[in-house]
Parts: sequence; structure tokens; C-alpha cells
Amino acid sequence: MPEIKQINHSDTYPIRQAVLRPNRPLATCFFEGDELATTLHFASYINHNQTGIISLFKNESRLFEEAHQYQIRGMAVLEDFQKYGFGKLLIEHAEAFLQEQHTQLIWCNAREAAINFYKKQGYKIRGSAFDIPDVGVHYVMYKHL
Repeated sequence: MPEIKQINHSDTYPIRQAVLRPNRPLATCFFEGDELATTLHFASYINHNQTGIISLFKNESRLFEEAHQYQIRGMAVLEDFQKYGFGKLLIEHAEAFLQEQHTQLIWCNAREAAINFYKKQGYKIRGSAFDIPDVGVHYVMYKHL
């Protein structure tokens, strides 16, 4: 059974690089705000081996009116562990944790390839597609908690 643990921001970098920034320098895996006390990082583990990560940034989008929002950034599951429910477990853990903190809304800039994954978790699209240079097409997706 997978285990979910809170981790330090630097512990997210190997999976961010492998899944989200392949063939790019490790420095591209640092996100502004990673080190803030309000930013949370979690990882899934099997037999003490990290399989996936999710970072939660206290960040309010002007697209939403809710006062207490968090943004998912840098969510990734290693390729060998995809399609086994690790991403779903990370999302469920993040949502439960944020609900305890009275967060009203969780949102993300979802890659085009991740749209169906987020829809299965109950997220909805807000607005039109947009391009993040050197990363690709994204959609804002959200869920009320």
C-alpha cells in the first residue's frame, strides 16, 4: 500500500525533472514560492521509494472569487508508476489536507495531456487553452472543496 508523506521542496526535484522537465537542468525544477512556509509538498512512496509528488501553493487566481485558494503545481508520477492510482491518491490526500485548513478552492494549470485525469477527480475547466513557453498547452482547472 502506498504511503503519502510531507516532504521538503528539494525532495520534489528529481521527479519534477524526470517527468515534467526531462533533458532540462535541475535548476528548472525550482518554482518560485517552493520554499515558503505556506507551500506544501507531498510524495507517494512504495517500499521507501518515491513514486510521485504534488506541491500546493497558497495562490489566489483572479478567475475565482473564493478567499482561500491553493494551486497544485508540479504534480508528477514516475512513468513506471503511472496508471496505478498514485496520482489519485496524491490528489485525495492534498484535498483532504486542504479541507482541514478550510481551503475553499483548489486549482491548477493542467497540461493538455492531464485534462482527463483531473476531470476524473472532479475538476472542471475554466476559460480557454493557453501556452506556457517551453512547457506546452495548459487549461485552468478547479474544484470546490
